[in-house]
Amino acid sequence: MRAARHCLSLAAVAALTGGLGGTFPGEGAYAENSLSTANRIVAVYRVNLGAFNLGNFRLTTVFRGDDYEMRGEGRFTILEGLIYEWKGVTASAGRVTSEGPEPAMYALSYSDGAKTGERLRMTFGDGGVRQVSIVPNRRPGPRTIPVTPEQLEGVLDPMSGAFLVAKSSNPNGDLKVCYQTVPVFDGRQRFNLVLTPKKAVTVKKNGPASYAGPAVICRVKFIPIAGYQPDNPAIKLMSRSNEIEVWLIPVRRTQMYVPYRIVLPTPVGYGTALVTSIQVGNARRASIDP
Repeated sequence: MRAARHCLSLAAVAALTGGLGGTFPGEGAYAENSLSTANRIVAVYRVNLGAFNLGNFRLTTVFRGDDYEMRGEGRFTILEGLIYEWKGVTASAGRVTSEGPEPAMYALSYSDGAKTGERLRMTFGDGGVRQVSIVPNRRPGPRTIPVTPEQLEGVLDPMSGAFLVAKSSNPNGDLKVCYQTVPVFDGRQRFNLVLTPKKAVTVKKNGPASYAGPAVICRVKFIPIAGYQPDNPAIKLMSRSNEIEVWLIPVRRTQMYVPYRIVLPTPVGYGTALVTSIQVGNARRASIDP
């Protein structure tokens, strides 16, 4: 039971923090006017694990000039918490530059029904991670591959890596947004996500506030680098899998593409996150304290 709860917690963290995503193409950057018409984007994702609906993840992104603030909240349960319950809040802040997103802060706070939890806060500066605080700070296992300072340069936090994603002036499903390698550090693990194009599709509306229109499907290869144990079953499964994918959709009135659907294997079944609503509007300040 303990192992199963651990797997569920890993899946919940992945869902809350985006888990997968992209960054900007090598050429071109977000011009300020490409964001000014979409000061606030709110997306709600339905998260499933195997046959279970775990709950919803709500992400709010606010742009103010070149600055961004993101806040995600999720509560995931099985049988209304009788078997499993997990609550979490995550946040990211930084600015958009000609080279892509430049995070300044990332935070994650979560707890589960077994009364275990964690508070993580990470700060960035001069293009790399500068400080990581984790409470409680559990000692890494003896087989954990250590993270070196050099591996923390030029990385993204999970939220900016997942949701400040591809840019394209083509709103009709541009497969070029899938040609990306994303360097990510989540406070413990350093890994790359390598995206390649699979195909373009058309999404049909599945609810009153849901999305309908073009989408591109990207294959995703998970490449662990450091901060993990090589014999970890979840890491082995993810790194060997060729079934991870992310669907990206254009956000109206912007040049942004954001995740519409994420699919990844876990030790307890396939995990999916699917957009059930997405709204674009005027800015209202989002708290960045989880």
